[in-house]
Amino acid sequence: MQQNTSVNSVSNNAPFQELVVIPQKGSLFVPMTNDYLFRALLQRNNYVLKGLICSLLHMDESEITSVVITNPILLGETIDEKQYVLDINVMMNHDRLINLEMQVVNQKNWPERSLCYLARNFTQLGQKEDYCKVRPVIQIGLLDYTLFPDHPEFYSTYQFLNVKNHTLYSDKLQLSVLDLTRIDLATEEDKQYRLDHWAALFTATTWEELQMLAQDNQYFKEASETVYSLSKEEQIRQQCWAREDYYRTMRAYNKDIADLKSEISKKDQQLMEKDALIAALQAQLAEKGSKE
Repeated sequence: MQQNTSVNSVSNNAPFQELVVIPQKGSLFVPMTNDYLFRALLQRNNYVLKGLICSLLHMDESEITSVVITNPILLGETIDEKQYVLDINVMMNHDRLINLEMQVVNQKNWPERSLCYLARNFTQLGQKEDYCKVRPVIQIGLLDYTLFPDHPEFYSTYQFLNVKNHTLYSDKLQLSVLDLTRIDLATEEDKQYRLDHWAALFTATTWEELQMLAQDNQYFKEASETVYSLSKEEQIRQQCWAREDYYRTMRAYNKDIADLKSEISKKDQQLMEKDALIAALQAQLAEKGSKE
């Protein structure tokens, strides 16, 4: 298992296997959807990062020679929510930029947020470089909610197309969304690349679930062992718990907003009904007056 504490670790070979004793049962210290744990896992274990990207991009392992996180953080240090510190920028094969982020709380802004990530990474040219040299950029969101409830899909990909004839404008910009809540909608192609298994990994909440997935897959075995090692590091546990507190705060905030909107909607409906009643009474009075 890869146990490299350096934030710049970029080894791409299957790591040396150490003996790691993972609990047979019980809850994980935080859910795997925790975005800090997600970053810590992929930053600590390059082998797992490579496996995840292979599945997300529908590529064979042999096609990926290197994956390097270009915006590493010091794991365990306090994060600043004002900065985009938990989205992960990856340079793949020295010629393609990939942005990954785990999103747990639906803040109703993912389309705009993902576009900001995409645009920020696409603006990469030096002052004298030719525009043709710009690298392809892919933004992939792993969401613990359904982005478009009217059009649910397990794994969806978006590109810039002509609205009339669907001609591709450029293949250098791409957005993808993995809906962790809709594994039931996984297609045969999704299953072929084990995206359903990756989603099951990230939605796991117990050690039993991780061990079940790890039985016949080295990537998931590595992921399970790395998560267990991370769970033993006090500073990382503290940051993961801080993120859980943040989620609870945001969910409570979103619920308060939803309740307030619902109350306003009810009052608006009541006002409309009162206005309609007043209008009806006025009409009756007018009709009565005309008869007199």
